[in-house]
Amino acid sequence: MFVLPDLPYPYESLEPTVSVTTMRTHHDKHHKAYVDNANKMLADAGVAATSLEAVVKSSRGSNQKLFNNAGQAWNHAFFWESMTPSYAAPGGALAAAIDADFGGVAQLKEKFVAEGVGHFGSGWVWLAVENGKLTIVSTHDAETLVGRDGVAPVLLCDLWEHAYYLDYKNDRKGFLEKWFDTVANWAFAGQQFDAAKGQGQAYAYPAPTA
Repeated sequence: MFVLPDLPYPYESLEPTVSVTTMRTHHDKHHKAYVDNANKMLADAGVAATSLEAVVKSSRGSNQKLFNNAGQAWNHAFFWESMTPSYAAPGGALAAAIDADFGGVAQLKEKFVAEGVGHFGSGWVWLAVENGKLTIVSTHDAETLVGRDGVAPVLLCDLWEHAYYLDYKNDRKGFLEKWFDTVANWAFAGQQFDAAKGQGQAYAYPAPTA
């Protein structure tokens, strides 16, 4: 069975960008429900999963309910890692790639926020590596970049209203701008970028317990 990963920081540490109330509701209720639902569906089917990534890949296109819950469980775990209370600007190879592929962090922010604002309904906005270059994509509902050939996630922000409505109401743009400027975890993104280039290990959801 899969566990609900602990947050990598205290609930209150992302304030004022993300309130402790939002974090507790988002992690303890929304994320937990996806993990619990995925575990129940796997147990009911008698499936002993080896990894959440494998569940996402095997259920895509064949079991939409399981895919939705497994995908949401994975996306949320990656989202927590994509935030930090100790903000620092991008550095190293990632910073060089941002300059090469977007013209700088300011231009990346503009495109990232525009993609998130322009995405209709619930979903996710990603910074990813595709065909060797950085790109920005959005996915709808529980869709994830896990298992997509030639695409590696680098950084992720949640576009579902439960991620920001308590703090920002319907101002998704305000949320995305502040999120990008204050809590985006560029150290984590740098590790994911390096892994996409074959240097180091990419993020993986915690392995299931017995």
